[in-house]
Amino acid sequence: MPEIKINIGGREFEVACQEGEEHFLKSAAQMLDAEASVLSSQIGRLPENRMLLMAGLMLADKTAGLEEQMRALDTKVGAQEALIEELRARPEPQAEKVEVPVVPAEVTDALAELAARAESMAAALEERMGVEDAL
Repeated sequence: MPEIKINIGGREFEVACQEGEEHFLKSAAQMLDAEASVLSSQIGRLPENRMLLMAGLMLADKTAGLEEQMRALDTKVGAQEALIEELRARPEPQAEKVEVPVVPAEVTDALAELAARAESMAAALEERMGVEDAL
């Protein structure tokens, strides 16, 4: 069983752990040390047992808050999953028939004829204006 030295609140401790658990122990010790450092900066030097107790309580408080948030998120996820299942259970929407109005060929032909006439009149007017300007 490996023994690891950890530092919490400026004090060194030797702790044993299971093989392969060293990383987790170091991570937990860093969290506890961070809380102990906050205590030391706010209160000053505390007896070892008091410092560890307070740091542990601060971590427990944070953990309780996170657990509450997780419960709320689990409730939200459950509601979203129920909504997804409800939406999946609905029948597929039926395709709607959309009618697009079609312009009759006679109207298209009449508009083309009007455009041709307008262009012819514009050309004749331009020609006339060009003759008058030349005189």
